[in-house]
Amino acid sequence: MSCTDPLRARGAIGTFGRLAGLAALLAACSSAPPPAPTPAPAPGRPVSPAPAPAPAPSAGILPAPETPRSAAQLRLQAARRLVAANPTMSYTGPVPEPLLAIPVLEVELNADGSVRRIDVMRHPSQAKDTTQLAMDAIRRAAPYGDVSRLPKPWKFTETFLFRDDRKFKPRTLDSGV
Repeated sequence: MSCTDPLRARGAIGTFGRLAGLAALLAACSSAPPPAPTPAPAPGRPVSPAPAPAPAPSAGILPAPETPRSAAQLRLQAARRLVAANPTMSYTGPVPEPLLAIPVLEVELNADGSVRRIDVMRHPSQAKDTTQLAMDAIRRAAPYGDVSRLPKPWKFTETFLFRDDRKFKPRTLDSGV
């Protein structure tokens, strides 16, 4: 059979047409819209680059921390950052009775506010996984601000009040420091 056979050629074109139609349909259903065409510059006018789009806010992006002026301010800022950095893992309402677990952690910082070391001061007797949840939450909330002007050691202690659903509240926010 020759390549110019009209019936065979029509079948290949039909298959190609169906594939092209399917590709167009899939492209129309994609979640990202196609980029808008860039308009042609007017004659004689300079072309300036378009401004970059602002990044979308995300739960993982925290504002830059303030420089704490005291150990109490550091502890309060750290507690607020813990809640902000872990919105799906924390709560701010009343503390239930009884609590699931209460791990207590001591956090040592570097001069720039990054976490140097986390020591467990109190392991809960049950729900032992909450200790690791609290340690991970501390790392996600870092840095805690430039502490280089505070007296050493650059440490704060936080008590995590875990509910049955394994959401925590920093005790600092419950007691107002």
